[in-house]
Amino acid sequence: MKLYLKTKDYSFSGEEFQLVRDETRDMLLTQPVPENLEAFYEGDNYISHTDSKSSAMDSVYQLIKLVNIRKKIQLIENQIDKSKKILDIGAGTGDFLYYANKKGFEIYGVEPNAKARARARSKGIDLEKSLSDISETRHQVITLWHVLEHLPDLTKQIENVVGMLAENGIVVVAVPNFRSWDASHYREYWAGYDVPRHLWHFSRVSIKTLFKEHGLEVRTIKPMWFDAFYVSLLSEKYKGNKFYLIAAFLKGLWSNIHAMFTKEYSSLIYILEKKKK
Repeated sequence: MKLYLKTKDYSFSGEEFQLVRDETRDMLLTQPVPENLEAFYEGDNYISHTDSKSSAMDSVYQLIKLVNIRKKIQLIENQIDKSKKILDIGAGTGDFLYYANKKGFEIYGVEPNAKARARARSKGIDLEKSLSDISETRHQVITLWHVLEHLPDLTKQIENVVGMLAENGIVVVAVPNFRSWDASHYREYWAGYDVPRHLWHFSRVSIKTLFKEHGLEVRTIKPMWFDAFYVSLLSEKYKGNKFYLIAAFLKGLWSNIHAMFTKEYSSLIYILEKKKK
């Protein structure tokens, strides 16, 4: 595997990491992987594990999250028949499942972080610590919203997910796309890398290849329009740009316009289903 680039953990530690390329699958791997990886999630400002609105950045994130959740649920409803049983892996503070439940879904969720599970519980959402704690064995919909990139032992994790999928079910995966314009523009400052929490960095080719090995094929791919703006916002801050709001809006807008022709959006949602026999 060849070195792709060097980057840093700009959110917490400032430690440097390497991204090496798996050319066969067209994906990047973070190296080295810290032995105490859990410690890199413990910061109070790790937004996915909080409902914080203490800063302007947090408020923007929470607003975008709410809009995205509604779009996600609508997307799923358009992909399935009558059964509405859903398993969300890496459920964070439970907001997606909270709104899915309001829309009539029978909900199940997994979240390894204790603080996030506690926040979810305060909303009436009970999450399990690991996939092995889920009693229901078959699910119509399994979702991983910006989660796949965090999972160690990737092959085994995908195998476990596919094993819990109902016969006519779908797996929904949302991940950053290192082939996007904003990734190539910001390079080592690109917030989508988020090392070392992101262990893997995917392209459209790598997602298709990985899941094909486990009997799933891509039914459709959808863009996550807001991600280009939010990722650009963080990336500009990492670069030390004092006028990051204006720059981030313009770069995010251009990334989306560019992707309308290349299909390489900052983040992508993949709807996957079992191969037709």
